[in-house]
Amino acid sequence: MTVAIALFTRDLRVHDNPALTAAAREADQVVPLFVVDEALVPDRCPPNRAHFLAAALAELDKELRALGGALIVRRGAVIDEVERVVRVTGAASVHLAEDVSRYSSEREKALRQLPDITVQCHSGSVTATSAELVPSTGRDHFAVFTPYFRRWSADRHRTPLPAPRSLVMPQIRSETLPTAQDLSSGEPSPQLRVGGETTGRALLHDWLDGPIADYARDNDQLAADATSRLSPYLHFGCVSPTEVVSRVDPSTDGGLAFVRQLAWRDFHHQVLAARPDAAWSDYRTRVSPGPEDEKVVAAWRDGRTGYPIVDAGMRQLRAEGWLPGRARLIAASFLTKSLQQDWRAGAAHFLRWLVDADLANNQLNWQWVAGTGTDTRPNRVLNPLRQAARYDPDGTYVRRWLPELAHLPGARIHRPWSEHVDPADYPPPIIDCVGR
Repeated sequence: MTVAIALFTRDLRVHDNPALTAAAREADQVVPLFVVDEALVPDRCPPNRAHFLAAALAELDKELRALGGALIVRRGAVIDEVERVVRVTGAASVHLAEDVSRYSSEREKALRQLPDITVQCHSGSVTATSAELVPSTGRDHFAVFTPYFRRWSADRHRTPLPAPRSLVMPQIRSETLPTAQDLSSGEPSPQLRVGGETTGRALLHDWLDGPIADYARDNDQLAADATSRLSPYLHFGCVSPTEVVSRVDPSTDGGLAFVRQLAWRDFHHQVLAARPDAAWSDYRTRVSPGPEDEKVVAAWRDGRTGYPIVDAGMRQLRAEGWLPGRARLIAASFLTKSLQQDWRAGAAHFLRWLVDADLANNQLNWQWVAGTGTDTRPNRVLNPLRQAARYDPDGTYVRRWLPELAHLPGARIHRPWSEHVDPADYPPPIIDCVGR
C-alpha cells in the first residue's frame, strides 16, 4: 500500500483542493493532516482567527468523514510532526498548498530536507500564481494592477476539481480537534461570524444567487452591507478562489467588479512572492512619517478621532472582526495621510482584529493607501468628510456603530462638532479636515 500525506495549511476544504486530489490520485491511502503549529499558537494567533480556524477545522473533519476519511490532528513543530507521520505510515510524499509568506517558504524548504520523501506544492490559495503571470518586460512581478489584470483576464485559469469520491486512510492516531481556546487565549469580537467549507459554500451559493448583480453599484455604499463577506473563507481556503471565479459571469457589471477584487488578491500575492520584505518594509521609499504618536494612534484604534465615518469603521472592526473594503480604505488613509502615522501601526492593528487578515493583502493594501506601495498616485488622500458624503450620505452606517450620535438627523451626523455634541459623549476632531 502506498501512502501520501495531504498537509492542510491554508486550503481547509475538500472541493477543488489540488493538494488533496493529488495525494488521493497518487497513493492508495491518504493521511489528511493538520498540525497545530507550536510556533504560531497560542501567542501569535489572534482570537478572531483562532475561533474561525477552530470552526473551519471542525467542518473540514466532517467533510472528510463523509468521504470515508478524517482529519488527523497533531500538535507541535510542523516538520517534526510530518516526520513522525512519515515514520508511522511509510508515506512517500507530502502535498500542500503554495504560499508566499516568509514563514511558509521556510516551512517548505524544511520539508524538502526530510529524507526519503517528496514534497509537492500546489496552487490552490490563489487563482493565478506569480510563476504563471510574468510581465513581458522581464521583471519578476507586475508592479501596477491594471496591466496585471489585463493579463490575468486573458489567462486560462485551471478547471476546478471535484472533491475525491472517497478516501482510504492508514491506521494512525489523531489528537482531538483544537478548540478556539486551544489556539488563542484572548477574547474574540462579540459579533464575530465563523464557519468553514460547508458554511462558505452555502454563503457563496446565496451570493451568486442574487446579491452579486448589484455589487458594482452598491459595494462601496457602507450602509448597504453589499459585499460577499467571503474574504475569511478565501483566507482560510474554505472556498476556492478558482471555483469562485469559474462560477461568476464577468460579462455582467456585478460579476466583473467582483472578479476584479479576486484578481487584486492574486496581484498582491505575486508582489509579496517577489518582495517578501514588503510584509513590513516599504515597497517604495517615501519620506518617513516621523515618530509614532501613541496617543493619536490609540484614538484611531479606539474609534475616538472625532470623525464619525472613521470611528464607525474602527468600532465595527472591534465588534465583528471584519470591515467592508471602503471602510478599510477610509480608516487607513486617515491614519497614514491625515494623521501622518506609519502604515505599520495600522497594519498591525488590522492583523490583530481582522478575521480575514491575509499577510499579502493586508500589508500591501496598507502600503497602497500609505503611498509606499503600488498605487500610481501615491499622494492621494481620502478626505473623511467627502468619503462620508459619497458613501454614507444619510449617515445610516455611522448611526449603526456610533449610538452616541444616533440622535443627529441625516448627514448632520458626519459633523457632530456643528451640532453642539458634548465632548464627554463624543470627542472633537483630532485634526482639521474640514478645509482639506
